[in-house]
Amino acid sequence: MAEWTPDELSRVGSATELHITSMRRDGTTRPYTAIWVVRVGNDIYVRSAYGPDSGWFRRARAAGRGRVRAGGVERDVTFAEAPPDAHEGIDAAYHAKYDRYGPAIVGSVVGPQARQVTVRLLPRD
Repeated sequence: MAEWTPDELSRVGSATELHITSMRRDGTTRPYTAIWVVRVGNDIYVRSAYGPDSGWFRRARAAGRGRVRAGGVERDVTFAEAPPDAHEGIDAAYHAKYDRYGPAIVGSVVGPQARQVTVRLLPRD
C-alpha cells in the first residue's frame, strides 16, 4: 500500500483547498470539485459540507477511487472510511485551519453530523 510522503503530507495538509475527482467505470475522471482538506498525523481527510447528497461525495463513495490535487501534489487515491477514533482530531484540525471563515461554514464540516461524510484519502501507486 502506498503512503503519503512527508513532503506530500505537508503540501496537501497546508493547502487551503483540495481538488477532488472520482473515476468513472471507463477509467476517465469527472470534473474536479474544490473542497477543504485537513491533515491529521499521517492521514489526509475531506468532508462533504453539503452532506451525503453532495454530488462529489456520492460519486466518490460509488467509485471508491479517484484523484486529488493540492499544494502542487497530484495523486491517485482510494476513498476510505475514517477510523472511528479519528473524528475528534479531524474536527480539531478543521477548527484550527478554517475557523477564520466563521462558525456557520466550519459548522458544516465538524461535529457528529460530519462523521458520516468523512473520507480518508489513501494514496495509490
